[in-house]
Amino acid sequence: MRYLYVITILALFLSLAKDRRKTLRAVKIAFKRFANILPAFLIMLIFVSVVLFLVPDRLISAYLGSSNKFVGVGLGLFFGSITLMPGFIVFPLCSILLKKGVPYMVLSAFTTTLMMVGVLTYPIEKEYFGTKVTIIRNLVSFLIAVIVALATGIFFGELF
Repeated sequence: MRYLYVITILALFLSLAKDRRKTLRAVKIAFKRFANILPAFLIMLIFVSVVLFLVPDRLISAYLGSSNKFVGVGLGLFFGSITLMPGFIVFPLCSILLKKGVPYMVLSAFTTTLMMVGVLTYPIEKEYFGTKVTIIRNLVSFLIAVIVALATGIFFGELF
């Protein structure tokens, strides 16, 4: 992660050297956007932290952990499909779940469906794309999530 910070700072200095006015304007816009998403980010982070604090680790391990990986993957697919959460919350959440013993393939199923399948966004999507395209897109996305979860399980040695 430190490398990313160093590269970002170097890129910022290069940009400042090339065009100071544009760079400062871009940094100002970035800070405004960050300030706009910060309240939602903090609220979601607090909510997730409270829920994870209240839910016992053994319950998380029992349903999402190593007892039955396919049940865990199914739950990950289900909750990912019906949850609406931004990526900047999901990935720290997955880090916490990983530390609590949730397998990679369950986390993969959850994050992939969360980003690709839109059960809650179905009504809006239906208005723009039509019912048939929306259903096909969601089904194909769900199938891709299953394939990604299985591939992750194979890659990390959780299946065989």
